[in-house]
Formats: sequence, C-alpha cells, structure tokens
Amino acid sequence: MATEVEFSFATLTAPARRHIRVFQLHQFLDRFAMGLTVAVVALALTDRGMDLFQISLLFGIYSLTTMAMELPFGGLADNIGRKPVFQTAVLASLLSLALFVSTDDFPILALSFAFIGLGRALRSGTLDAWFVESFRAAAPDVDVQPALAKAQWANAMGLAVGAILGGVLPDLFGTTAETLGFSAYDVSYAASFCVMLGVLVFTRLAIAEVPRQMNPRALGAGFANVPLVIRDAGRLALRHRALSILLAGLALFLMATNPVEVIWPTHAKPMMDAAYANSVIGALTAVYFFAIAFGASLSPLVSRIFRRRHAVTLAATFIALAGVQVALALQGGIIGFASVFIIYSVVLGVSETPASSILHRCVADRQRSTMLSLRSLIQQLGAASGLVLAGAVAEIYTVPVAWIAGAVFLLVAAALTLVLANRLAGDTE
Repeated sequence: MATEVEFSFATLTAPARRHIRVFQLHQFLDRFAMGLTVAVVALALTDRGMDLFQISLLFGIYSLTTMAMELPFGGLADNIGRKPVFQTAVLASLLSLALFVSTDDFPILALSFAFIGLGRALRSGTLDAWFVESFRAAAPDVDVQPALAKAQWANAMGLAVGAILGGVLPDLFGTTAETLGFSAYDVSYAASFCVMLGVLVFTRLAIAEVPRQMNPRALGAGFANVPLVIRDAGRLALRHRALSILLAGLALFLMATNPVEVIWPTHAKPMMDAAYANSVIGALTAVYFFAIAFGASLSPLVSRIFRRRHAVTLAATFIALAGVQVALALQGGIIGFASVFIIYSVVLGVSETPASSILHRCVADRQRSTMLSLRSLIQQLGAASGLVLAGAVAEIYTVPVAWIAGAVFLLVAAALTLVLANRLAGDTE
C-alpha cells in the first residue's frame, strides 16, 4: 500500500473542504432525527401498553430485519448508486415513524420496527462509501482518517443533541398532544419525522453523485448482480488476510463493549435515589453521545501520536478500553461510575475511525458499500453474541463480573490488531 499524505484541513482544496462540511451537516441532521426518538422509545412503547417481553420482541424484529438485509442492500448500493439507496432508507424511516405514531397495536408496531431495521440496512455502507470515494477524488493520497473523524464527530453530536431535545419535547408539548388524542412521546416522533423530511431534501440537493441507470431493466440487473457482489466481497474478506484480521478484531470489540452500552442503565440505576435516577440516566445518555463526539475529535491527534499507523492506534485503543471497562465494573457509587463511564465513551469515540481507515484502504470502490455492510453485519453478530454471553455470566455471577470477562475479548482484539499492524507495515515496504 502506498504511503498517504498527512491530513491538513487548511491545505485541502476548496472542493475537498466543502465535501467534508456537506457530509458533516448531513450526518448531523440524519443522526439528529434518529436521536429525537432514542431517549423516549422505551417510554413510548410502555405508554402504548407494551410489556417488557413485547418490547424485547420489537427490538428483536428490528435486529433480525437489519441483519437479513445488510449485505443485499450494500451490494445494491455498489450496483445502482449510493444516493438512491440512501434516499430509499430515509423513506423507510419516514414510513416507520408514521406507522409508530398511528397505532397502539403490536402487529403494526412490529411492522414499524421492521421498517426501522430496513432503513438501517439501507443506510449501511451507502453515503459512507460515497464520502470516502469523493474525498479521495478531491484529495488524492491524503490520509482519510481525520476526515472520517470529522464525520464521526458530527454523527455523535447529532445523536446527543437529538437525545436531549427528544427528552424535553414531551414535557413541553406532551399535554397538547394528549388533548389531540396522541401520546405525549409522539411529539418527539413527529419532530423526528419533520427532520427526516429535511434529510431527504438535503440529500436530494446537496449530495452529488454521478447518476447510474435507474430504468426498470437497470434496477433489475442491479438486484440480479447482488449475489455476485456479495460473493466477491465475501471472498475478498476471506482471502485478504488484513481484512479477515480486522473484521475478527471488530467482532471481538463489539462482544466486549455492547453489553456495557446496553446494560449500563440497569446497573447504574440502583446506585441512585429513585426520585432522580431516571433524570440522571437521561443526562448520562446525552453525555455518552457528547463524549463519543469528543473522542472522535481527538482521534486524529491520537493517530499522530502513533505516527498515523492506524492498526497500532486501534490496538492501543482496545487495550485502553479493556482497562477502563474493568475500572467501570469496579465502581460502586454513581459519581465514580459516571466519571469512568465518560472516559469509556471518549475512548469508544477514538476507536471508530482507525478501523474505518484500514478497511477503506483495503477495498476497491466497486465493493466498498458491500464491505461496509459486511463489517456492520459481523459487528452486529459480535454484539449479539456478547450480549447473550454477558447475560448468562451476569445471571450466574454479577454484571461487573460479566464486564470484566468481556475485557478479555478486547485484549484478544488488541493482539489481533497488532498482528494486523505488522502485516500492514510489511505491505508498505
């Protein structure tokens, strides 16, 4: 692999700088729309009379739909274009929001969650691939990792701001919504719907992609070629040793960290007085996203410390996460827990872009969306496996024991990533 030029925003061409700003704004708006419902989804379902088992089933439908559709739609984006597939994702999200607000019935809610999963699968590997390809065209041989970090920062900030506003809106306008026959939490869903419409318009106007044939014959050919694209991407992942090691490391990373991200509210709540526990958890959720955004902004600096050797950066991040995860598990009071949890979130933010930079260096444009979808699928499988294992360990022992055990996966991932670093160093010689 050729050595890349160090990134400097000031010395980039005007088209490259504009490209980054457009994508940052796009990522902020898209994640802002999602964040509006993150803080209230469980409350909105409970308000509709769903019990915990039904809520679990709905999220299971979302996960299964996403995993089933990841690769097919990643392959489709590589065939017919990233912009039209993303626009279809936004339409699926709009339909899911409309269905959610319109019903209290479990079957319709299940359909809504299926469309959420479809939207997630359609998004995976679409505009991320477009961003990298267009950036490389505007700034050849420039290290893309800092540009990805800027996008990741905007992504996390959108989620954070959306989560805060999504929690406030029901308190401000919930009574009005209830007088109109809606749930108080539907206000956040209505706001998300409006912002998502804005995302659709912004994508249409601001995202420039050379159009590909979209007549029925071309679309049919695009779907027909999906199995071949998936097959070729799978072969690449298996035959390309660096990609295989990276994907295995990322699966282990999610096996360790997903149980923390999912379970932490139930673990932290008993540390607090019941009168303010929900408020503190809501605030920590917002801080979690802000901390990830801060970590993403630090990612280029951390990369420079390791001389832009992204695999070494990733290995060091995994080792740091393992240590912080153990420290988090050992906290018994809310102040200590919150402090360590913020540090943990910052390190999570640092970890995203080094892995993405390695993957983008290893993949050609024609397979980029499919490979990003394959990465997402493998990470989701790792996350689901980790959650099942952590749940079993926590049931037998305790949640802290499960988190400490999960830190072992991070150390194994770090060891794999160091092997990857040696391999990438050999490829550049």
